[in-house]
Amino acid sequence: MKKVEAIIRPFKLDEVKIALVNAGVVGMTVSEVRGFGRQKGQTERYRGSEYTVEFLQKLKIEIVIQEDQVETVVDKIVNAARTGEIGDGKIFISPVDEIVRIRTGEKNLEAV
Repeated sequence: MKKVEAIIRPFKLDEVKIALVNAGVVGMTVSEVRGFGRQKGQTERYRGSEYTVEFLQKLKIEIVIQEDQVETVVDKIVNAARTGEIGDGKIFISPVDEIVRIRTGEKNLEAV
């Protein structure tokens, strides 16, 4: 099992969700997050004064899938979330050792 975490632009969520559902993903967790990378924030003007927004709003999508789905899921996220501009986001893939469904106690594949 693998955990795929994708940091994306908020307005791309619907496109990414549709692409993942069409790829067979049955569940995901979405969180609002803030951060910066190469963008280093952005400068904005408010009532004539300039200020820098150091941490930009993003969304983090977390999905746990079987290893044979990783390449497909990553491709779907990249194609749906890409704008071609700096700040499109990142995808992190990590191993999942065990999953337990709290309600039933089911483990691993049965718990997904």
